[in-house]
Amino acid sequence: MTNDPDWLLLMVQIPAQPSKHRVSVWRQLRKTGAVPVSPGLWTLPAVPVFEAGIERARDLCGEGNGTFAVVTVSPRDLSSADLFRTLFRAARAEEWAEFIGDCFKFGQEIAKEIEKEKFTFAELEEEEQSLDRLRRWYRELKKRDVLELSEAQDAEQKLRACSNLLDGFADRVYKTVHATAEDQDVAGTSEKEAAG
Repeated sequence: MTNDPDWLLLMVQIPAQPSKHRVSVWRQLRKTGAVPVSPGLWTLPAVPVFEAGIERARDLCGEGNGTFAVVTVSPRDLSSADLFRTLFRAARAEEWAEFIGDCFKFGQEIAKEIEKEKFTFAELEEEEQSLDRLRRWYRELKKRDVLELSEAQDAEQKLRACSNLLDGFADRVYKTVHATAEDQDVAGTSEKEAAG
């Protein structure tokens, strides 16, 4: 976003027991992209993309007999706006760093399979599932990245590199499987000729 948004303050109070309600609300708030400001107080930019997650957190809070209030605030000065922006950016940057780390692990896994020459369809399918998980994760993180951090661009490049690695691995799998099938055809023909 080019302009500083207003911010939402989410005030959440839930009885300590049973703890499952607190944990479920906490997880939902984190999944939505909210960041804690102080105990029971969370913040998010006031943009529509977060509404469904906030409502889900409100419902979970109600299930735990808690209270949930949402207030829209406009910071009065630059330092107040910086506080919210810094908290939110730090949380998003941490998520992007974790994502980039998983992209690196994906690359290591592909390299390991190439080194072992494990060019099978089963391995390819497993790696495709890993890349699909990275793509879903990227889309979730991108939805929350309303402040458009530079880390998101780095993550996009890493994801593209992972996709290219998988394409190269898939080529090797297909060539290996195709060559093996041809070898078996040739061997089968030779055996028939020898028997005949």
